[in-house]
Amino acid sequence: MTPRTAMLLAAGLGTRMRPLTDQTAKPLLPLGGRTLLDHALDRLAAAGVATIVVNAHWHAERVAAHLAKHWPGPPRVVLQHESDLLETGGAVRAALPTLGPAPCFVVNGDTFWLDGPTAPALARLAAAWDDRLDAVLLLQATFQVAGAVGPGDFFLDPIGRLRRRQFGEVAPFVYAGVQVLHPRLFDGTVAEKFSTNRLWDRAIAAGRMRGIVHDGLWFHLSTPPDLAEAETVLQAGTVSETR
Repeated sequence: MTPRTAMLLAAGLGTRMRPLTDQTAKPLLPLGGRTLLDHALDRLAAAGVATIVVNAHWHAERVAAHLAKHWPGPPRVVLQHESDLLETGGAVRAALPTLGPAPCFVVNGDTFWLDGPTAPALARLAAAWDDRLDAVLLLQATFQVAGAVGPGDFFLDPIGRLRRRQFGEVAPFVYAGVQVLHPRLFDGTVAEKFSTNRLWDRAIAAGRMRGIVHDGLWFHLSTPPDLAEAETVLQAGTVSETR
């Protein structure tokens, strides 16, 4: 199963990335000669995705202008303007009529990763899909992440089942901002502002969510120093970015 549609979340305020985001949206910040938004779109296009919904709120006009100039299609890119922030869950729910009834990718617009030696991360997520599931998350080992990511997000058992970190625990994996999900994850929800986290908790409790561990590099891009460090790594030639 390879999803043919995707949601790219690009509406956040990017407050921790200020002052770089005072005059632009965080996904439009450059890294390695391309914007973060373009890097994510590159990967989705390479994975064979035909339709990508991009939501926008903060400096939405800049996001719209960038997409119109650089992404005339294919793939088909649909802008979803949010006058009020819907958060992750509300944004994806609003896009479901365009995303369709099949599983789709959902990617954070400020996520940047380099694929590992086995296969592209999106292909690995697609290969891990099971029609009995509601979502499969891409995870990164907490100890491999430069920058402050806190005590982690999840524990993972040998068959990929997830458990949330409890108070006082340090979890070995963080969510890497990339997932494949089925629209049924949103069953019973209404059009409102909400986080996907509450739907993940429901799917975990029902045994309908799994995770896989990224086998390449993933960059935590929360603050200007994070972005500068990632640029230094790329420019130093320690790793190479391929499209």
